Amino acid sequence: MFENDDKPTPKRERTRAAIRAVAIRSLREKGYDATTMRGIADEAGLSVGNAYYHFPTKDHLVQELYVDVQHEHRAAALPLLDTTDDLTARIGIVLRTGLTNLAGYHAIAPQFLAAAVAPNSPINPLAAESSEARDLVLDLFTQAVGGARQQLPGRLTEDIPSALWMGYLLLALFWTYDTSAAQARTHRLVDAMLRVLRFALPMLRIRPFRATVTEIVGIVAGRAA
Repeated sequence: MFENDDKPTPKRERTRAAIRAVAIRSLREKGYDATTMRGIADEAGLSVGNAYYHFPTKDHLVQELYVDVQHEHRAAALPLLDTTDDLTARIGIVLRTGLTNLAGYHAIAPQFLAAAVAPNSPINPLAAESSEARDLVLDLFTQAVGGARQQLPGRLTEDIPSALWMGYLLLALFWTYDTSAAQARTHRLVDAMLRVLRFALPMLRIRPFRATVTEIVGIVAGRAA
Protein backbone atom coordinates (compact mmCIF):
# COMPACT_ATOMS: atom_id res chain seq x y z
CA MET A 1 0.00 0.00 0.00
CA PHE A 2 1.22 3.46 -0.90
CA GLU A 3 0.62 6.25 1.57
CA ASN A 4 -1.60 9.05 0.41
CA ASP A 5 0.57 12.18 0.06
CA ASP A 6 -2.47 14.40 -0.47
CA LYS A 7 -2.77 15.30 3.17
CA PRO A 8 -5.40 17.90 4.05
CA THR A 9 -4.06 21.38 4.63
CA PRO A 10 -4.04 22.22 8.35
CA LYS A 11 -6.75 24.63 9.44
CA ARG A 12 -4.19 27.22 10.53
CA GLU A 13 -2.69 27.34 7.04
CA ARG A 14 -6.13 27.51 5.40
CA THR A 15 -7.11 30.40 7.65
CA ARG A 16 -3.87 32.26 6.97
CA ALA A 17 -4.27 31.73 3.22
CA ALA A 18 -7.86 33.01 3.34
CA ILE A 19 -6.82 36.17 5.20
CA ARG A 20 -3.95 36.73 2.79
CA ALA A 21 -6.18 36.32 -0.28
CA VAL A 22 -8.82 38.73 1.03
CA ALA A 23 -6.20 41.29 2.08
CA ILE A 24 -4.32 41.24 -1.22
CA ARG A 25 -7.56 41.63 -3.16
CA SER A 26 -8.61 44.53 -0.93
CA LEU A 27 -5.21 46.25 -1.19
CA ARG A 28 -5.25 45.89 -4.97
CA GLU A 29 -8.81 47.14 -5.41
CA LYS A 30 -9.31 49.61 -2.56
CA GLY A 31 -5.78 50.71 -1.75
CA TYR A 32 -3.92 51.06 1.50
CA ASP A 33 -6.16 53.57 3.26
CA ALA A 34 -9.49 51.78 2.75
CA THR A 35 -8.15 48.35 3.68
CA THR A 36 -8.58 47.58 7.37
CA MET A 37 -7.98 44.52 9.50
CA ARG A 38 -11.65 44.56 10.55
CA GLY A 39 -12.79 44.66 6.95
CA ILE A 40 -10.44 41.82 6.06
CA ALA A 41 -11.68 39.73 8.99
CA ASP A 42 -15.34 40.36 8.12
CA GLU A 43 -14.86 39.38 4.49
CA ALA A 44 -12.91 36.27 5.48
CA GLY A 45 -15.62 35.30 7.99
CA LEU A 46 -13.28 35.50 10.95
CA SER A 47 -12.99 37.44 14.16
CA VAL A 48 -10.69 40.45 14.18
CA GLY A 49 -8.62 38.75 16.86
CA ASN A 50 -8.14 35.72 14.61
CA ALA A 51 -6.94 37.96 11.77
CA TYR A 52 -4.48 39.70 14.09
CA TYR A 53 -3.24 36.33 15.34
CA HIS A 54 -2.06 35.41 11.84
CA PHE A 55 -0.96 38.90 10.72
CA PRO A 56 -0.14 41.29 13.59
CA THR A 57 -0.66 44.45 11.47
CA LYS A 58 -1.97 45.55 8.10
CA ASP A 59 1.60 46.27 7.08
CA HIS A 60 2.40 42.56 7.36
CA LEU A 61 -0.24 42.00 4.70
CA VAL A 62 1.20 44.79 2.56
CA GLN A 63 4.43 42.80 2.54
CA GLU A 64 2.48 39.82 1.20
CA LEU A 65 1.24 42.05 -1.62
CA TYR A 66 4.78 43.25 -2.31
CA VAL A 67 5.94 39.65 -2.68
CA ASP A 68 3.04 38.80 -5.00
CA VAL A 69 3.79 41.81 -7.20
CA GLN A 70 7.45 40.87 -7.48
CA HIS A 71 6.64 37.27 -8.37
CA GLU A 72 4.43 38.63 -11.16
CA HIS A 73 7.29 40.87 -12.25
CA ARG A 74 9.66 37.91 -12.42
CA ALA A 75 7.16 35.81 -14.36
CA ALA A 76 6.96 38.56 -16.98
CA ALA A 77 10.68 39.38 -17.12
CA LEU A 78 12.46 36.02 -17.02
CA PRO A 79 11.19 34.63 -20.36
CA LEU A 80 12.13 37.89 -22.08
CA LEU A 81 15.63 37.82 -20.60
CA ASP A 82 16.15 34.57 -22.47
CA THR A 83 15.66 36.39 -25.78
CA THR A 84 18.77 38.58 -25.64
CA ASP A 85 22.27 38.69 -24.21
CA ASP A 86 22.70 42.45 -24.65
CA LEU A 87 23.23 44.12 -21.27
CA THR A 88 21.30 47.31 -22.02
CA ALA A 89 18.39 45.38 -23.49
CA ARG A 90 18.31 43.02 -20.49
CA ILE A 91 18.23 45.89 -18.00
CA GLY A 92 15.51 47.50 -20.10
CA ILE A 93 13.44 44.32 -19.88
CA VAL A 94 13.54 44.36 -16.09
CA LEU A 95 12.62 48.04 -15.94
CA ARG A 96 9.84 47.90 -18.52
CA THR A 97 8.20 44.72 -17.25
CA GLY A 98 8.29 46.17 -13.76
CA LEU A 99 6.48 49.32 -14.85
CA THR A 100 3.97 47.36 -16.91
CA ASN A 101 3.26 45.15 -13.92
CA LEU A 102 2.62 48.21 -11.76
CA ALA A 103 0.28 49.89 -14.25
CA GLY A 104 -2.92 48.76 -12.55
CA TYR A 105 -1.79 50.26 -9.23
CA HIS A 106 -1.19 53.81 -10.42
CA ALA A 107 -4.40 55.25 -8.94
CA ILE A 108 -3.67 53.87 -5.47
CA ALA A 109 0.13 54.11 -5.52
CA PRO A 110 0.23 57.48 -3.67
CA GLN A 111 -1.44 55.85 -0.65
CA PHE A 112 1.30 53.26 -0.39
CA LEU A 113 3.95 55.92 -0.96
CA ALA A 114 2.57 58.07 1.86
CA ALA A 115 2.61 55.09 4.22
CA ALA A 116 6.07 53.91 3.16
CA VAL A 117 8.03 57.14 2.80
CA ALA A 118 9.19 57.41 6.41
CA PRO A 119 12.64 55.81 6.88
CA ASN A 120 11.35 53.73 9.82
CA SER A 121 8.17 52.54 8.07
CA PRO A 122 7.96 48.73 8.00
CA ILE A 123 6.69 48.91 4.42
CA ASN A 124 9.53 51.13 3.23
CA PRO A 125 11.20 49.19 0.37
CA LEU A 126 14.53 49.60 2.21
CA ALA A 127 13.19 48.21 5.49
CA ALA A 128 14.27 44.85 6.83
CA GLU A 129 10.64 43.73 6.64
CA SER A 130 10.72 44.25 2.86
CA SER A 131 13.68 41.95 2.32
CA GLU A 132 11.78 39.10 0.63
CA ALA A 133 10.24 41.33 -2.04
CA ARG A 134 13.45 43.33 -2.40
CA ASP A 135 15.54 40.20 -2.92
CA LEU A 136 13.25 39.04 -5.72
CA VAL A 137 13.92 42.24 -7.69
CA LEU A 138 17.62 42.27 -6.84
CA ASP A 139 17.88 38.76 -8.21
CA LEU A 140 16.23 39.88 -11.45
CA PHE A 141 18.83 42.60 -11.91
CA THR A 142 21.59 40.15 -10.96
CA GLN A 143 20.38 37.74 -13.65
CA ALA A 144 20.06 40.58 -16.16
CA VAL A 145 23.69 41.57 -15.58
CA GLY A 146 25.12 38.07 -15.17
CA GLY A 147 23.55 36.72 -18.35
CA ALA A 148 24.80 39.50 -20.62
CA ARG A 149 27.65 39.04 -23.06
CA GLN A 150 29.20 42.33 -21.93
CA GLN A 151 31.24 41.68 -18.79
CA LEU A 152 31.55 44.62 -16.42
CA PRO A 153 34.98 45.33 -14.97
CA GLY A 154 36.05 45.02 -11.37
CA ARG A 155 33.48 45.36 -8.62
CA LEU A 156 30.78 46.68 -10.93
CA THR A 157 29.34 43.23 -11.62
CA GLU A 158 28.82 42.72 -7.89
CA ASP A 159 27.56 46.20 -7.04
CA ILE A 160 25.49 47.24 -10.02
CA PRO A 161 22.38 45.11 -9.32
CA SER A 162 21.85 47.00 -6.04
CA ALA A 163 22.44 50.33 -7.78
CA LEU A 164 19.99 49.37 -10.53
CA TRP A 165 17.42 48.43 -7.91
CA MET A 166 17.82 51.83 -6.25
CA GLY A 167 17.39 53.44 -9.66
CA TYR A 168 14.26 51.39 -10.18
CA LEU A 169 12.85 52.74 -6.89
CA LEU A 170 13.47 56.30 -8.08
CA LEU A 171 11.84 55.45 -11.39
CA ALA A 172 8.80 54.07 -9.54
CA LEU A 173 8.63 57.32 -7.54
CA PHE A 174 8.67 59.34 -10.78
CA TRP A 175 5.99 57.00 -12.16
CA THR A 176 3.80 57.57 -9.09
CA TYR A 177 3.72 61.31 -9.78
CA ASP A 178 3.48 60.94 -13.57
CA THR A 179 0.04 62.17 -14.68
CA SER A 180 0.69 61.80 -18.41
CA ALA A 181 -1.52 59.36 -20.33
CA ALA A 182 -0.51 55.80 -19.45
CA GLN A 183 2.53 57.36 -17.73
CA ALA A 184 4.12 57.96 -21.11
CA ARG A 185 6.70 60.35 -19.63
CA THR A 186 8.06 57.58 -17.43
CA HIS A 187 8.44 55.25 -20.39
CA ARG A 188 10.19 57.99 -22.36
CA LEU A 189 12.51 58.47 -19.40
CA VAL A 190 13.38 54.74 -19.42
CA ASP A 191 14.19 54.93 -23.13
CA ALA A 192 16.46 57.95 -22.58
CA MET A 193 18.21 56.34 -19.59
CA LEU A 194 18.92 53.19 -21.59
CA ARG A 195 20.39 55.24 -24.44
CA VAL A 196 22.76 56.89 -21.94
CA LEU A 197 23.70 53.48 -20.55
CA ARG A 198 24.42 52.08 -24.00
CA PHE A 199 26.63 55.10 -24.74
CA ALA A 200 28.44 54.87 -21.40
CA LEU A 201 29.30 51.15 -21.39
CA PRO A 202 32.20 51.37 -23.90
CA MET A 203 33.63 54.29 -21.91
CA LEU A 204 34.28 51.94 -18.98
CA ARG A 205 37.49 51.05 -20.78
CA ILE A 206 38.77 54.52 -19.86
CA ARG A 207 40.36 54.14 -16.44
CA PRO A 208 39.35 57.48 -14.80
CA PHE A 209 35.76 57.08 -16.01
CA ARG A 210 35.66 53.47 -14.83
CA ALA A 211 37.04 54.39 -11.41
CA THR A 212 34.48 57.15 -10.92
CA VAL A 213 31.55 54.98 -12.02
CA THR A 214 32.75 52.16 -9.78
CA GLU A 215 32.93 54.53 -6.81
CA ILE A 216 29.45 55.97 -7.44
CA VAL A 217 27.87 52.55 -7.95
CA GLY A 218 29.60 51.24 -4.81
CA ILE A 219 28.27 54.13 -2.73
CA VAL A 220 24.71 53.60 -3.98
CA ALA A 221 25.00 49.84 -3.43
CA GLY A 222 26.15 50.42 0.16
CA ARG A 223 29.69 49.17 -0.17
CA ALA A 224 31.83 50.19 2.80
CA ALA A 225 34.52 52.78 2.09
